[in-house]
Amino acid sequence: MSDKLAAQKRTEFGKGYARRARAAGKIPAVIYGHGAEPLHVNLPGRETNLAVRVANALLTIDVEGTEHLALVKDIQRDPVRQIIEHIDLLTVQRGEKVQVDVPVHVSGEAAPGTVVTHETVALTVEAEATHLPTALEVSIEGRGVGEHVHASDIQLPQNVSLLTEPETIIVNIAEALATVPEESAEGEEAAAE
Repeated sequence: MSDKLAAQKRTEFGKGYARRARAAGKIPAVIYGHGAEPLHVNLPGRETNLAVRVANALLTIDVEGTEHLALVKDIQRDPVRQIIEHIDLLTVQRGEKVQVDVPVHVSGEAAPGTVVTHETVALTVEAEATHLPTALEVSIEGRGVGEHVHASDIQLPQNVSLLTEPETIIVNIAEALATVPEESAEGEEAAAE
């Protein structure tokens, strides 16, 4: 369902404070939504890293005895070390429908002599906050040259609505171009001269 994390309110802000918090094993975060004032917190580093490894992670944040059901909206990472620097969390309620981007995973092998291009890597869907899909699967097993998989072709879980345009191409299957060995290409050029 959702991972439960204990958080502490924070009253200090700025880069210096954020650096000190991360050095102490905490991740600065903000919880916002539903017209409430943003709530600035520090999350436990290790537990948070594990909880946000899946797309659209739903978290139960315990802030001084008050629980907040929140959806991970944005994660800022250090571009070099890839550590989490900050997380934005959106407050949600049970039964509430939310819009999220869900990754599309391609499985299977297309027909021999084809090239598969994964054109769109995520679809925008609307689903209940407590029942969000972590990924959508599409099989290309045996598909041939010229075939496409559109957004409308993907099987969605129950109570999930597609918001991406149905005609959006997810996977394109084209003919593989034959490669001419380098030696024969040079021989043809010499013969042409």
